[in-house]
Amino acid sequence: MGLLEICGIRGRQKITRRQRAFLRHRARRPRWRMKAFSAVLEERLSRRGFVAMSAAAGVAASLPAVSLADARRRPATTVNLQGIAPSRDDALLVSPELRSRTLLTWGDPLWPDDRGLSAQDIRTLDWLDDRAGARQERRFGTNNDAIVFFPDRGDATHGLLCVNHEYVTAELNFAGLAPTAKERAAGRAKWIAAHPQAVPWMQAAHGVSVVRIGRERDGWQVLRGAPQTRRITATTPMEISGPARGHSLLRTNADPTGTRVLGTFANCSAGRTPWGTYLTSEENVDDYFGKTRSWAGVTEDFELLGVFNRFPTGEDSLYGWEHVDRRFDVRAEPREQLRFGWIVEIDPQDPTSTPRKRTALGRFSHESATTIVAPDGRVVVYMGDDDKYEYAYKFVTRDRFDAKNPAANRDLLDHGTLYVARFDATGKGEWLPLVHDERGPLNSKAGFKDQAEVVIKCRAAADLLGATPMDRIEDFEPNPVTGRVYMACTKNPDRERQSRRDYYMGREIDLGVDAANPRIGNDYGHIIELIERADDATSLKFRWNIFLLAGDPRNPESRFLTRYADIVPGKLEHGDTYYGGYGDRSAVSPLACPDNVGFDPSGRLWIVSDSDLKLTGNDGCYVVPTHGAERGRLKQIVSAPIGAEVTGCEFTPDGRALFLGLQHPGEGGTVDNPISHWPDGNGLPARAALVVIERQDGQPL
Repeated sequence: MGLLEICGIRGRQKITRRQRAFLRHRARRPRWRMKAFSAVLEERLSRRGFVAMSAAAGVAASLPAVSLADARRRPATTVNLQGIAPSRDDALLVSPELRSRTLLTWGDPLWPDDRGLSAQDIRTLDWLDDRAGARQERRFGTNNDAIVFFPDRGDATHGLLCVNHEYVTAELNFAGLAPTAKERAAGRAKWIAAHPQAVPWMQAAHGVSVVRIGRERDGWQVLRGAPQTRRITATTPMEISGPARGHSLLRTNADPTGTRVLGTFANCSAGRTPWGTYLTSEENVDDYFGKTRSWAGVTEDFELLGVFNRFPTGEDSLYGWEHVDRRFDVRAEPREQLRFGWIVEIDPQDPTSTPRKRTALGRFSHESATTIVAPDGRVVVYMGDDDKYEYAYKFVTRDRFDAKNPAANRDLLDHGTLYVARFDATGKGEWLPLVHDERGPLNSKAGFKDQAEVVIKCRAAADLLGATPMDRIEDFEPNPVTGRVYMACTKNPDRERQSRRDYYMGREIDLGVDAANPRIGNDYGHIIELIERADDATSLKFRWNIFLLAGDPRNPESRFLTRYADIVPGKLEHGDTYYGGYGDRSAVSPLACPDNVGFDPSGRLWIVSDSDLKLTGNDGCYVVPTHGAERGRLKQIVSAPIGAEVTGCEFTPDGRALFLGLQHPGEGGTVDNPISHWPDGNGLPARAALVVIERQDGQPL
């Protein structure tokens, strides 16, 4: 391996939602191949699942709770909504039985003494002055992603909504910014130099919003200025906790102790804990740091080089913050980026509380933070690494959840065991412990002096254990009725039919098809169904099958598979689909790139999509039974405006309201030349927004 490979240059391939605008000039997609697989498991997994999320004390007592007895109930086997046809209209379309309401849009005030930022305002740059960042800290952020509802005790109609703000789409925020200025590093640097106040505004538009909402007489409302109202941004002070706290790799000039960090960003998926806190996932944090061609030119510290080798940054960031804020310049602060890429825990009830980065859960491009209380009371967190050929993880706490003593749960996520998944060709799998042990593989000679280095170098540790590289994991969600867990893999177009080893993201790996990722050129993604042994989320053994191979089931040039035995890696073509064994291709909606997933209280799986391909229409929201004669019969029930992906997928406990996010509507256009005018209409620029979906008759969806 040469110096460039050691520095993470060779094989660097990263295609994320944040990089769409840069795809043509940044993508260098090598062709990969991997060994074929001769046969896979045909038998269905058993109906029994494991215990899903338990209720907690206080506010958390209202959260959806699933007992082992619940997990043996019969789930809903049909969808009582009419499907809609794919659409390319610039509108939010829903099934005839449903209605939608926009709750919040980018720039809306969260306190009553602020006028907010309107769509009319952003037609010019007059709003972008030296106070723009401070004003944005009191307003709803942009590009909202994950949504988690914390209902009041015994009340499904009032509570707190926590919402992630993942990133900014600069050409949809700033008038006069042409795509070429964003795509070309020199042009971006020049624009930032002329508008330095844009950086604090962008930092304030990231992070999390905590708002109070309620279903009033005229529908759902935001209760502005409620005591819990809060904005958390890229500059909010936070604590670093867990095994990596104080480690030398996390120390910077501004924080020589390695215990305090400013902010969170790239917040994609999320979760809730049984004790009522919010977990937000830091995903594409490497997109925010720049000013280096080679890490060898930044540092001679081989320990530091080893970390960057598996989680590298590019020469330039996507947003240009490094030109204004030195902590994003890796030449000035090479360790700053290691303080991001974690799960952050936030107490939504206390706006004065300090968020904590829980390093015991590992550092990678985090997606999902779904928690389950196991039969013995320990808490399990399911997580995915949303890069191509990365891994599935879970964390099991050392101590037990105590519903009667909330204070005892304060640091549960600092102590426990992190695991990474291996999916075997037989339909079985194993969770492999990522634990420092001088007598095991993760020892000093392998580059892991202690547990802190295991979690900081989490990807490299997973490599050594032989985990299964996956096709970009977006989300995990347990069925509240059966207990089965569903894992959404959004896509990986680089999968090839044959085996070939090559360097990729800092290590040599075989990147072809395998049992858990069986389709070549996986543009459309798939969903895996998983059962832990003995209905126990802490188990180290599990079984799995493929629930869904997404795509267009009505495409006459591709196969619509109905037998599980036909899902054979190396035999599947790019467009072949499988929808849980359902047999009528004309009754199944096309789906590309499943993203967030969720369940209604009756056990139907809801899926939102994020696709550049758009198949036959815009992105949308879909629902599908996971059991019964209509298992796999997917129906589209929401179609997004032009350019928007759909995010969130969060239900109220009574199942009567579904919260969805519409991220980057109008992507592909600019403020000056928009291709979408949603949600304001009247020729105004598009804005990201959060909506609530309900039935017209007021019944559960």
